[in-house]
Amino acid sequence: MISFKELKLSKALNRALEEIGFQNATPIQEKSFPVIMSGQDVIGIAQTGTGKTFAYLIPVLNQLTYSEQKQPRILIIVPTRELVVQVVDEIKKLTQFMSIRVGGVYGASNINTQKQMVHDGLDILVGTPGRLNDLTLTGILKYNSIKKLIIDEAEEMLNLGFRGQLLKILATLPEKRQNILFSATLNDEVETILDQYFLNPQYIELISRGTPLAQIKQYAFKIPNFYTKINFITHIANQKEEYAKVLIFVKNKNVALSIEKELENSGLQFGVIHSNKSQNQRFKAIQDFEQGSVPLLFATDVVARGVDISNISHVINFDLPKDPGAYIHRIGRTGRADKNGEAISFVTLKDETNLKSIESLMNKKIEILAIPDEVELSEELTKEELPAKRDKNLAKAKKIETPSGAFHEKKAKNKKVQMGGKRYQENKRRALAKSKKSRGR
Repeated sequence: MISFKELKLSKALNRALEEIGFQNATPIQEKSFPVIMSGQDVIGIAQTGTGKTFAYLIPVLNQLTYSEQKQPRILIIVPTRELVVQVVDEIKKLTQFMSIRVGGVYGASNINTQKQMVHDGLDILVGTPGRLNDLTLTGILKYNSIKKLIIDEAEEMLNLGFRGQLLKILATLPEKRQNILFSATLNDEVETILDQYFLNPQYIELISRGTPLAQIKQYAFKIPNFYTKINFITHIANQKEEYAKVLIFVKNKNVALSIEKELENSGLQFGVIHSNKSQNQRFKAIQDFEQGSVPLLFATDVVARGVDISNISHVINFDLPKDPGAYIHRIGRTGRADKNGEAISFVTLKDETNLKSIESLMNKKIEILAIPDEVELSEELTKEELPAKRDKNLAKAKKIETPSGAFHEKKAKNKKVQMGGKRYQENKRRALAKSKKSRGR
């Protein structure tokens, strides 16, 4: 581990790092710095919590000089509005002693305010793909001055359905630019995009993909249903000293809404984040959780990547994700900055295949523990958990026989006979009339 002073940064950057209490570079920051400074295209692979954001920001800012031009020179594309806000905040911390203009844009917010911000002039623009495309369509935002493109969590963008928007941006950017991508995982779809738009990128991969952070203890509980999970969460919430700051992931907003309804009169302090929440509600929930006034935060995967919440004691998978890579991102919210963390997964019968996929990706078994005696096992089921009812009428339905051979003789009533066209029919009618006339004579 080396100190930031050894990297020979600008005085303004060194002063900012001292101000925020950062002295030493993490391994991904140390490895990335000389490569990004060289101007080469870079693909950095490192787990959540290892300092990826500073790994690309520090060398890029170290090279950025003062300019009065209006259009941005650095474009940073991220998958979520929460990550836009976080990256902008990190840039402001690092540029507090520099004359750098930075702004963030994302959907579900006033586009006119963002148009004015872009019109006034920016050096660095951080945005989600959809809103960036919206701004280019207005003519306010142009990419002809972009010198560096940074893509943060490209895989998550594709998972969220931003492939088309991302490709539009990539096709519009100047060819002469430096491309930088940082992520915890890469799938084949992202690799295909990289092959098309990146020029001989250098991979900086500190660990094998799918390897969880060593300081995170992982274990699981086999739990039969939703209401038993709720009872388990209540049990955890009553142990405030041990479970001081717990981030709980659910599979979708419907589950989040159900949990919110079940716990609203429980007296527990908790926050909930999902797509139905307004932007202000989401930011407020994250802020309360960060400050410790709310010890439990339920969230969909929208905050699994990028949002930096410090000192999370536990991550709980209320629902186990189908994608093994998503599991890695989720548990990476704890055990950060060399601190220990714990990851707990609730595993139903339907989740066992997903559990095996996660273990295969990590090449590591997750220990299964017995449910504590204090947790009541509920027999109540949600509508989704009820066994499917068989339609009795289906049993009475006639069996449809499918021919086994390549050819079979059709029944007489189903045979088609070529009756000819209109001319054929007319000639036949005339011949028949002529025959009758002849017989009449």
